[in-house]
This record gives sequence, C-alpha cells and structure tokens, in this order.
Amino acid sequence: MGILSQLSVIHLFWAATVFCQYEDYDFEDENDEEPDHQYPYYFNFNPSIQAEVPRFPFPVECARECFCPPAFPLSMYCDHRKLKTIPNIPSHVQQLYLQNNDIEAVPAGPFTNVTFLREINLSHNKIKFHLIDHGVFNKLSNLVQLHLQHNELEEFPFPLPSSLERLLLGFNKISRLSGNALEGLPNITMLDLCNNILDDSVLKGKPFANMKNLMQINLCNNKLQTMPPDLPSSLMYLSLENNSISYIPENYFNRLPKMIALRMSHNNLQNVPLNTFNLPNLLELNLGHNKLKQVFYIPRSLQHLYIEDNDIEIINVTLMCPSIDPVNTNQLTYIRVDQNKLTIPISTYAFFCFPHIRTIYYGEQNVNVNKSTQLRTPVFRRFLTPEEYDEEDDNHESHDHETEDDHEAVDNYFYPYF
Repeated sequence: MGILSQLSVIHLFWAATVFCQYEDYDFEDENDEEPDHQYPYYFNFNPSIQAEVPRFPFPVECARECFCPPAFPLSMYCDHRKLKTIPNIPSHVQQLYLQNNDIEAVPAGPFTNVTFLREINLSHNKIKFHLIDHGVFNKLSNLVQLHLQHNELEEFPFPLPSSLERLLLGFNKISRLSGNALEGLPNITMLDLCNNILDDSVLKGKPFANMKNLMQINLCNNKLQTMPPDLPSSLMYLSLENNSISYIPENYFNRLPKMIALRMSHNNLQNVPLNTFNLPNLLELNLGHNKLKQVFYIPRSLQHLYIEDNDIEIINVTLMCPSIDPVNTNQLTYIRVDQNKLTIPISTYAFFCFPHIRTIYYGEQNVNVNKSTQLRTPVFRRFLTPEEYDEEDDNHESHDHETEDDHEAVDNYFYPYF
C-alpha cells in the first residue's frame, strides 16, 4: 500500500504540473490583445505558395517605433503613431501596417532589404504621387495586397509588381491613369478606385480590358457619365454608385456572365433596355436614386432588388417575370420600392412569379410634388414557414420599423473584402 500511495502522489504531482503549464498559457492573449486590425493577410493563403521565410530566433527584430507581436512574428504594426516617415523594415516582415499616420513620402530606403513583404497598409496618410520613389513597390516581388486609400495621390501609382492581387486606392485625388499604369498586373482580382476624380476620358484607353483575373472593381463616387468600356469577362462585382451615368448600352452585360452584384445607385438612369440585366448569376441589383420610369426583366437568380427613389408609377410584374417556371423558380426575396410614385401595391401576381419573396419595402411614396404619401402597407412581410423562419437572419427581424437611415446604410460601396 505504501508503494501505491507513493505512486499516487507522484501521479497527482505530474498531472498538476501539466495542468499548470496550460493554465499559465493564456489562450485568449492572441485574440483579445490583438490590435484593432484585420488578421494578417497570410492566414488567407495556401502555405504551399507563400514565400519561404527563414527561421529566426525570438524575440524577432522590430523597428523601435512599432510593435511586433510574438503571436504574429511576421507582422509589424506601426499604425496610429503620428509617424512622418517610414521606419526601417526588418527583412523577415510579411505584413506591414502603417495606416493612420502623417506619412507623405514613400522612399526606397526603408524597403532596401525587404524580400518577403506580402501586404502593406499605408491608408489614411498624406502620401503624394510625386513623393513615391519610382519602382519602390515594383521591387517587392511577393507583394499581393497594397492599401493606399485615404491619401493625396493625384495619379495611379506605378509601376507595381506583377504579384499584386488587391489594390485599394479609394479616397484620393486620382484623375489620371497613364497608358501603361495597369499593364503587367495579371493577378489583380480586386481594384478599388472609389472616391477619386476619374472621368470618361481616363477610361477611353480601356485600361481594364487585359486584367483577366479581375473579379471586383469599385468606381463609385467619380465623374463618369458612361459605362466603363471593355470590362473583363471575369468580373463578378461592379460598383458605379454616385456617378452621372445616364444610360446602359444594349447588350452591355453580355460579356459579363459571372456578374454577382451590380450597384449603380445615385446616377441619372432614365430607361434601361428590358433585358439589360439578364445575367445568370446576378444576386444583387441596386438601381436606387435614379430616374427610372418602369421596371425591367429580373433574372431568376436575383435575390435583392433596390429601385427606391425613382419615378416609377406602377410595378409591371409581367415585365419583371414574363413566364413562370415551376421547376426553375425566381429567387427574389427582397424588393425596395419606396420614394417612387406608386399609388397601389404590387399585384398579387408577383407572388406566383416570385414565390420566395419575403419583404417588399414600400415606405413613403412621392405621389404629390410637395408631399410624400404612404401606402396602406408600408412594409409587406410574407408569413414564413418554420424552416424559413429558422433561416432568417436576426437583422431582418425589425423590417416593420425600418427607416430611410436603415436602408441608406446598404448603399455604401462594396466593402473591399468579400
């Protein structure tokens, strides 16, 4: 029994030692104490295609102005530090965060020994085009993501490395695209040029035509009057809100069969050809705040339709749905039609054409010039089956109390990350 007692004591001591090892390690540290940033970009990549980084001892080298968390040894955080210059970057760094500073220039010096950089965030600074050393980014052969939004760029920064996949240039002063600015970027999948000063003359050279992997382009809040020419067939998300586009050429979207979301609110559209949006994969269509007078054909794939604040007097369901196919039903679930000139609700025939419809937001209508009116039913909500109710998102529970502000929130241009 003495021997057994001694073994029991030894076993308990060993178990306590192991437990304490785990108890001392705070699993929450990596998440809770992570600065308010997105997680490092390399987590989204297949490890087999990452640039190989040599093993390094701890603690890793870090610029004294910055923070290099042990949990993410390949990242260096230099954001929100009132920096006016870019610090020297250790050679092992893959993610560099310099947003929200007072940086005006991007010299080549700090990037001299950098080989493995995959992401640079220089957003919310004061960077000017002529203060970017020529070729400073082009030498970074592993760079896949570059944030330069919210700066003072007057021109598209180039040359850029062919490895680049995501380029964010929104909220600058870009009014020019040099003829070869977008050449040599075969891997670009997402390009954000919202909130700049681009007009039709900039796009005459068809700068996007050869970007064969481009899936998303944001051109909202510019000065475009016509649709951008020769977009690549790979495109899936197109943002053109807050421009001055007045028409869509017939068959314009025939070469864009992969389109999933199209946002063209706050333009000057008056009439669109009936079958303009006959796209097999379209899920979201936003044409709010235009001057449309009638509706158009709705593809069977479409789920969300926004046509608020137009001049529509009646919703002609047969134009939207010329035939009913019990096997291949329309997927439309939500329509927003407030701030039009409707005097009667949508015909009940719509519920045969669109059997999945859940919500029609009528809101207030602009029937009279000086006074808005409201239909008897400002919001139509179809009674859901128990199965549908379980699938309904929590943020749809208050549709009966929706306001203009609630809906305006969805009018923002595409969030850069899908």
